[in-house]
Amino acid sequence: MKYKMYDEMMEQPNSLRKTFEDELSTMNEVSELVKKADKVYLIGCGSSISTCYSVRDAIRMTTALNIEVFSGYEFYYNKFLQKGENSLAIFTSQSGETSDTLSSLRRANEFGIHTVSISNEPDSSMIKEAKTPIVTRCETETAILGTKTYVTQIACLYQILFSASDYENKDELLSQLQEIPDIIEELLKTTEEDYKKLAEEYKDEEIFYCLGSGPNFGLSFKVAMTMLMEGAIKHACPLYSSEFRHGLIERAEKDVPMIIFDCDFESDEITRKAIDFSNNLEAKVIVFNLKDFADVDKLLSPLIFVVPLEWFVYYLAHFNGEDPGATRHIGKVRY
Repeated sequence: MKYKMYDEMMEQPNSLRKTFEDELSTMNEVSELVKKADKVYLIGCGSSISTCYSVRDAIRMTTALNIEVFSGYEFYYNKFLQKGENSLAIFTSQSGETSDTLSSLRRANEFGIHTVSISNEPDSSMIKEAKTPIVTRCETETAILGTKTYVTQIACLYQILFSASDYENKDELLSQLQEIPDIIEELLKTTEEDYKKLAEEYKDEEIFYCLGSGPNFGLSFKVAMTMLMEGAIKHACPLYSSEFRHGLIERAEKDVPMIIFDCDFESDEITRKAIDFSNNLEAKVIVFNLKDFADVDKLLSPLIFVVPLEWFVYYLAHFNGEDPGATRHIGKVRY
């Protein structure tokens, strides 16, 4: 049986191609604004904030751009904003109507901050009200996990912020970013069966811990919060790898499932210590190594790892009788 998520996963490569074809010039304009700003705010919720976490940590590993991440109402209620400040605020939302994020965009507009929105719905409030709108060209997405909107959002953020950075390998990274649609297209074909089998093996597990360093913490957040919990209806917890020794080290034990990302970042020295410790306890450790999937800049790893993870969560839900794109409460409860 195929669910709506299946079709949307398959649309990821073309969604990326169309977005870059139609929106690259606007992204370049925003990059110029970033260069002139003293600070960049990234604001989102759910999958969208996970893209903000990933690009923030990727930038902080390589450059001195001043970037802060906030969820919608955290940005809205904080008292740090000043009228006339030389900053840029980039708002991410699949629907462009997320109430938290939209309220914050309106607050930023009130303070005279230049607002940029990245959204998938061209007629949405965020696209209409931002000073510079960027529309991801995915057509409507209905599956809750966020597949094609996730990859297009994070790709837009990488394009904008790395173009404005002084990262020494940025030209190569940006060139590889243009190759991501082809890489994802291939991974969709080559990783399905392996991660379908893995999902069947793990279908009866009730909790997963997800660990990553650098930009892979953002991916860990997405996997736990909006893929495993929302899509597969499993308990899950995201952590920075370096935080393994606080809390999780007391829960790591035989047969506890852990999804861990290793890209050979300097910070992954701690990641590998967590892997070794967990293996010694005979925990169920699922390790994702970038070299097993693609030869790209390590900072782009969330765009690579997400494909086999999509298959894993898709089939994890399926083997438990769940539609991976459906929801029980999201959309029914309004704050």
